[in-house]
Amino acid sequence: MNALDLARTAYSSAAAPIRTHQSTEFDVFAQITGRIKSAMARGKLGFADLAAALDDNRKLWVLLASDVADPGNALPRQLRAQIVYLAEFSMLHTTKVLDGKASAEVLVDINTSIMRGLRQQESAR
Repeated sequence: MNALDLARTAYSSAAAPIRTHQSTEFDVFAQITGRIKSAMARGKLGFADLAAALDDNRKLWVLLASDVADPGNALPRQLRAQIVYLAEFSMLHTTKVLDGKASAEVLVDINTSIMRGLRQQESAR
């Protein structure tokens, strides 16, 4: 089972209509990113929710990095390398956020950029 299959299983309803990979990935990113933004807006009172959302974000990036590391992944090699880099950056930056040494804003920006790319792929079909 690859990362996309895991994401689809974890985040979609069994009764949901058949979706594309891009729309499923978009929805997962949107949900997690929305949770991060909501927790950030609550400041210190939202820290527990922020930590939970960041943990889910980390899990998502681990799944994506694992998926693109698979030799059978059909994405272009450079794009796969960029995704691995973003996953590594997200992991390191998340630790800084949880330690109170950085803001989660850049993680929101990264996820939002990924969502834009997924939306463009979807509309190009």
